[in-house]
Amino acid sequence: MVPTRETLEQIAQEEKDLVLDRFTEDDAWELGCLIVEEARKRGARIAVDIRRPSQILFHAALAGATPDNDEWIRRKANVVFRFEKASFAVGITLALAETTIEKKSFVSPLDYSPHGGAFPVRVRGCGLVACATVSGLPQEEDHALVTACLRRFREMKG
Repeated sequence: MVPTRETLEQIAQEEKDLVLDRFTEDDAWELGCLIVEEARKRGARIAVDIRRPSQILFHAALAGATPDNDEWIRRKANVVFRFEKASFAVGITLALAETTIEKKSFVSPLDYSPHGGAFPVRVRGCGLVACATVSGLPQEEDHALVTACLRRFREMKG
């Protein structure tokens, strides 16, 4: 993947467009199941996670996912909660600046992974309330799977 300003702008637009009117525990379950369903259609060997900063609301490991995927999820979600941006956007920003998360933000890459696949779940009038994460595909595909399903979820909820 070649990091570009255009990709960064596209992600910023997704973050503006994919704001929900509400997001409950039941919504986390529905969104998680939607991502799992889509991943199965694609034959993706992934783990899916939806969490608040201190509570896992949904987690599933599909056939072929490994414990390493869970570790990537934790680190990518940490990026979303710290920077309030998609993990892919943070990674692209760092790449364009030719730096690392460790150098720029003084955080350990053992706890923060600025790779695509974690996306902020925002509620209109509330802000960031959760993070939806996929791990197991190339980072662009992890990101695209989460955003496609979040878009479909938002449309279903009207």
